[in-house]
Amino acid sequence: MNTKVALRNVVLVAFLEAAGGLRGEVRASADRAGLGPQAVAPAARDPAAPRTAPEPSPAWALLEPGLELGVFDAPRASDVGDSRIRVLRIDPGRFELTLLSASAVEGGAPLTAAEWCRRNGLVAAINASMYRTDHRTSVGHMRTRTHVNNARQRKGDKAVLAFDPLLPGISDVQLLDLECDDFETLRRHYGTLIQNIRMLSCRGRNVWSPQPKRWSTAAIGVDSRGRVLFIHVRSPYATHDLVDALRGLPIDLHRAMYVEGGPEAQLYVRAGEEVHEFVGSFETGFREDDSNARAWPVPNVVGVRRRSEEGR
Repeated sequence: MNTKVALRNVVLVAFLEAAGGLRGEVRASADRAGLGPQAVAPAARDPAAPRTAPEPSPAWALLEPGLELGVFDAPRASDVGDSRIRVLRIDPGRFELTLLSASAVEGGAPLTAAEWCRRNGLVAAINASMYRTDHRTSVGHMRTRTHVNNARQRKGDKAVLAFDPLLPGISDVQLLDLECDDFETLRRHYGTLIQNIRMLSCRGRNVWSPQPKRWSTAAIGVDSRGRVLFIHVRSPYATHDLVDALRGLPIDLHRAMYVEGGPEAQLYVRAGEEVHEFVGSFETGFREDDSNARAWPVPNVVGVRRRSEEGR
């Protein structure tokens, strides 16, 4: 492990412990394995152009029924990047979530979100969680009906995304709060569970401590109507500040969990002829610039698949 990677791990552990995070388990970056294929480069800025405030971005664009992409200006501009927050809003009545893991396939390897989508016929994908140094295992509990990626429930991580219902009449997707919900009962109602660090308490309180460190961020949330929100922010923000920003957006955020930060954070969407790929870059103590233009392979993603007409 070189000095840069070691420094990054120390910084990351300290930051996440302060927010109820890792306690000694660090997910590996794809950089350490020499990985990192295709992605879309951010538009280059003309250095001679004057620095002006960005034009207000449109709110929601309909990609197809049940799938909308929102672009919002962050309430406070970052000194890096475009200071915009992208949110993919997904109707669980038209689309279903799926967890894909490299560990579920013999010889499976990490892929970019775009590759996970292309190989599995998905409409969209986002990071499922941070991961350990084996480039396969989630740092928190993760399982589907047929595969267990990590059987251990990690103390301190209080958000669990639950989907693939096993009983009729229950919600297609829930973002459970281990402090407020009856997890021991509800866990038996769903085929897929993904544990991560919560960003909001069940009462809507920002649970992250203020920190000077900041990152590009990928997160998953739900609104009060049960729609799923895939959130990507390339410009770096301290997570406490980002949570406050998300609470102020017109996205009706009900609950949210942090799934990845830094250059690994990514969101890919392909609906009809529209393709959108958003990748992270900045990470305090590791990559303190906006130069990353490639999606990094990750071992676990939450994917979005169209429901069949019979399944609606």
